[in-house]
Amino acid sequence: MRVAGKVVVVTGGGNGIGKALCEAFHRAGAARIVVVDLDHAGAEAVAASVGGAAFKCDVGQEKNVLHVIEQTERDYGPIALFCSNAGIGGGFDPMSVNAGGASDEPWARSWAIHVMAHVYAARHLIPRMKARGGGYFLNTVSAAGLLSQVGSPAYSATKHAAVGFAENLAISHRADGIKVSILCPQGVDTNMLRSIPKGPQSGDGDLSPEQVAEDALKGLEQETFVILPHPQVLGYMRKKTEDYDRWIAGMARIQAKMREAYGK
Repeated sequence: MRVAGKVVVVTGGGNGIGKALCEAFHRAGAARIVVVDLDHAGAEAVAASVGGAAFKCDVGQEKNVLHVIEQTERDYGPIALFCSNAGIGGGFDPMSVNAGGASDEPWARSWAIHVMAHVYAARHLIPRMKARGGGYFLNTVSAAGLLSQVGSPAYSATKHAAVGFAENLAISHRADGIKVSILCPQGVDTNMLRSIPKGPQSGDGDLSPEQVAEDALKGLEQETFVILPHPQVLGYMRKKTEDYDRWIAGMARIQAKMREAYGK
C-alpha cells in the first residue's frame, strides 16, 4: 500500500521507531497521522511536527485502544493503516538465574503491550475494515519474535506470540482485503535499547530509527509480510530451522558469555 492520502495511526509514536514512522509517513503524504503514546507530551510534539493529532493511551487497555479508533474515525475518517508499534523492554536479566522470573508483573505487562494491544486493534478495526473492503496492520515485533532474546524470556515469548497472532490475522482476513506486515529489526538506536543490558541484539549493525522507518515504508509498498531492516536475520532464521539443536547450543554459548560479562 501507499500511505499518500491515507489516515494512519501509530502507537508508541512519541519517540524511537514510532516517531520515525510518523515522520516517514508524513513525508510520504499521509492525509492525517494520529500519534499515540503513554507519554502525551511526546505524542503532542511529534504530532505538531507532522501536522497530526495526539492521543495519550495505554495500549494494554482495550478501552483506550477503542477510544483512539473511534475518535480518529469520527474526526479524521477511516483508518487505512494501524501501526501497533508500542513496546517495552522490561524483564531483562543478563544472568538468567531463572527463566520463569520472580513475579508475574513483567510477564503480564509484556503480554498486554506486545500481544493484547495487537489483538485489541484487530478486534475493533476488522469489522470496520471488512465493511469498507480492506485495510492494513503494521505490527512492530522485533527479530526476537523470529529468533529469541537471550536474557529476557518474557520479551522473547511475547514477541513470538505477536508473530503467531499476526500470521493468523493475515491468514484469516486475506479474503477481506486486509493486509498485515510485521516489522522485525534487531538493534535500533532507541531509548529502549540503551536501557537494557548489552547482548546479541547489540553490536550486529544497530540501525537508526529513521532507517528502520524507511525500510518499513518500502515493505508496506511491497506488501511484504516480514519486513527485515537487518537482512542478516533471514540467515539466522534459516540456521535456526535447519538445525534447532545446533541453534540452541549456539544461543546457550551467548548466554554463557553474558553471565561471564555481567557476573564479574
